[in-house]
Amino acid sequence: QVQLVESGGGSVQAGGSLRLSCAASAYTSSTNCMGWFRHAPGKEREGVAYITASGATTYYASSVKGRFTISRDNAANTVYLQMNSLKPEDTAMYYCAALRSGTVCLWPFLRGDFDHWGQGTQVTVSS
Repeated sequence: QVQLVESGGGSVQAGGSLRLSCAASAYTSSTNCMGWFRHAPGKEREGVAYITASGATTYYASSVKGRFTISRDNAANTVYLQMNSLKPEDTAMYYCAALRSGTVCLWPFLRGDFDHWGQGTQVTVSS
């Protein structure tokens, strides 16, 4: 059973940084392509960053490219999202998710192809 637990959210001022963590069950850490999504009130859930099982390849939404960095430590069963130069529009609940086994880890991704989700961690950026 895949289990994902996010942490690291909080409130920061614009221009600040946060590092989110996603602790995954051992099965997930080394075999699944992983993604970070965010959901702001009144908006669709948006995929912001993805990383292959090995960590060799990453993908980013244009809205965060150059500011966010996704990484993983498979030995620690953890996926990270380093968020720099935060903007008020980055305010959202952030979720990590595991791509369904057998699905190719390749851009573009479909939200429906992620079959395990964490409970989310809130990020609030004030101006």
